[in-house]
Amino acid sequence: MPGAGKVCRGHVSREWGRIVPVLIDTVAWVCLENGRILCARPRGKDVFYIPGGKREGAESDLQVLLREITEELAVALLPETVRHVGTYEADQPGSPGGAVVRMSCYTAGYSGTLTPSSEIDEFAWFSYADRSRVPLVDQLLFDDLRAAGELR
Repeated sequence: MPGAGKVCRGHVSREWGRIVPVLIDTVAWVCLENGRILCARPRGKDVFYIPGGKREGAESDLQVLLREITEELAVALLPETVRHVGTYEADQPGSPGGAVVRMSCYTAGYSGTLTPSSEIDEFAWFSYADRSRVPLVDQLLFDDLRAAGELR
């Protein structure tokens, strides 16, 4: 968030007498088939997300993407096919201090069979009609994919 000042991970920062929201930095895999997008529901959650996850340390987007998708869905993304789709930001409702989620989205081919891991209860193929079942930041991606004619 250019110009917003220092953003601290894991707590709310006070800067120049104002509160700066926590930035939750994520990377996501946009997997589209037949006009639908792959979404996953983590264990113990009621909401579905675009598969991916949070950065650990100084990982690059590519490193996060490859690690998270292997962990969540037991497939190997093909690094040479990874393409940036867009980066989206939205408030995370219900978070104290007003956290903002930043989701950097990538498409990529893969090898293997999609299989939910121990941290994922299920995955499903969503159409635009399922938009309300994903978080706000994911809904922004749904909107762009719909406008581009890629999500039915």
